[in-house]
Amino acid sequence: MTPPPLSRVRWTSAVLLAALAAGTVRAGRRLRAIPVLPETPTAAAEVPRPAGWRLLTAHGVEPDAATFLAACAHAEAEGLRVLDLLPADLPAERALGLLRLVDPARYRWDRLGEGRGAGFAVLVAEEVLARAGADAVGPRPVPAELLALTRRLKEYAADATGLAIAPGLSCGGPAEPGGPARVAELRAQGLPPGALAAAQLGGLALLAGAALRQGRWGAAAAGLYWLQPYLALRGPGSPLRPAGLARATAARPLRSLGAALRTAAAAGRGGSGEDRVRDTARAAAYQAELASGTARFLEPRRADCPWCGSDRLAVRVRVPDLLQGKPGLFTLEQCEECGHVFQNPRLTLEGLEFYYRDFYDGRGGEGAGTVFGRLGAAYRGRAEMLLPHADPGSWLDVGTGHGHFCNAARAVWPLTRFDGLDMGDGVREAERRGWVETGYQGQFPEFASKLAGQYEVVSMYHYLEHTRDPLAELDAAAAVLAPGGFLTIELPDPESRMARLLGPVWLPWFQPQHQHLMPAANLREALADRGFTVLAEEHGPAHQGNDFFGAVALAATGLAPDPDRPWGPPATARARVLAHAVRLAALPAFAGAAVLDALRTAAAHRTDGGNAYRMLARKDVS
Repeated sequence: MTPPPLSRVRWTSAVLLAALAAGTVRAGRRLRAIPVLPETPTAAAEVPRPAGWRLLTAHGVEPDAATFLAACAHAEAEGLRVLDLLPADLPAERALGLLRLVDPARYRWDRLGEGRGAGFAVLVAEEVLARAGADAVGPRPVPAELLALTRRLKEYAADATGLAIAPGLSCGGPAEPGGPARVAELRAQGLPPGALAAAQLGGLALLAGAALRQGRWGAAAAGLYWLQPYLALRGPGSPLRPAGLARATAARPLRSLGAALRTAAAAGRGGSGEDRVRDTARAAAYQAELASGTARFLEPRRADCPWCGSDRLAVRVRVPDLLQGKPGLFTLEQCEECGHVFQNPRLTLEGLEFYYRDFYDGRGGEGAGTVFGRLGAAYRGRAEMLLPHADPGSWLDVGTGHGHFCNAARAVWPLTRFDGLDMGDGVREAERRGWVETGYQGQFPEFASKLAGQYEVVSMYHYLEHTRDPLAELDAAAAVLAPGGFLTIELPDPESRMARLLGPVWLPWFQPQHQHLMPAANLREALADRGFTVLAEEHGPAHQGNDFFGAVALAATGLAPDPDRPWGPPATARARVLAHAVRLAALPAFAGAAVLDALRTAAAHRTDGGNAYRMLARKDVS
């Protein structure tokens, strides 16, 4: 029988088949890029002394001395400080999951990449363990604990973490797929178990429908999924020999369905008992604080513009806290004289502490860290802006957070000393990780006299909009810079067309955290008043491609806030159902928003327009 022409093929099956084929080829390519340790060390003279190293293994994993020595030799030869070891009999689904997350060719050099591993054995330099505060880890951690540890350790060895296959290492028997252990492992890697289980169930349903209703193309897609473990992991030259691979491949559809159902059920039961106790305490503290209302979190409204002093003010937008769903309504007013946009009335110091809490740390710290870790291209663009103008020896990043920019910028400026300043405790963590040399904790103007004239570059990336007095921050930068030094700034652009199109759900309004949004002309004038010459200004390259996606996310949060937020009312079954329904209904909108953002980003780069701008200025030599 002649196969149907391509024009009659159901596109669902064709797309599924192409995606599965690409994934299978990619998994095989990545697997063969992972180094394989020799089963015995080479010459005794080449084997390093194992002092200074610790090999941490999960329960049931028993490494021999040869594996330990070979791992030490490989790590020292490659300049690694953390080495995750993959047992040769790594279960097929675990191997495929790891290969989906990690590209071994890029993993080591991705300074912001998440630390990933198999969860069975990891070799660590003792000094890295000590800096990470993990030197007291138990002798037999479970895989979830090792996965979480590997993720943390890469932060302390950002460009010195690798993977290797250890032929002499066995994982100690097949693990039961799905269930509470799998949920713990996913959470340890910063992955949402419920969403992943739902996606897996949806994918299996799609494959089953294609196989039953779309003829041979659908059957081909389902068959490729069925055979994928064997094709990806058992080809010629494969360094892995998963135990029971044939049986696991034959039973893959049923095993995958069962694992997804068990994972979904376990994820629905929430976190550990310790997590629930912590959440209960956090909720009680918030409710006690909110018993007095939120009026005290706002200062009296001011009648004039903080930038130019004009009293010609107009309301630009009123918006609740769509970021976290905390109570309150916030107003941004615009000066009709100079165009400056500012929060009016602005938050008190107590209000700032309340609305920042659990966003960059605590409950929201992990999510914020993940977002910042995915901005590598933006960080590189910021660092490269100085290439035609400077070769800095010292750089102070103000508002550094956990130091993500400084960590990434070392790829562009490897010989530069990066220091960081921030109000939060994250700057101390950045110092421990080695992402900054010195971390200063406090308000920037307070350090102006202490650091006067010490830096060749000061950067403020998405920092000024958070400050209570941006002009005082510019004064501090002028004091800290040496004559001829450079100040580089990135800010949201309140003149962006998207600000008017999207209104309250334009993400860069970022209420209630953003206090000031100044047009580029205002910043140029303020810099000139302080003895700076603007050398470069970029709009398109600074654009953050999240206008539409962010609008959908904020709208969804506004319609159905997280029912488990500790500052909200006690979660009810109705609230949970509504939140799940809104998230499900928003999925097509998120997909469409991602497409629109891609188009918008391309247009912004072409026209040098976007939702943000960067400015580079040189302090004049008097």
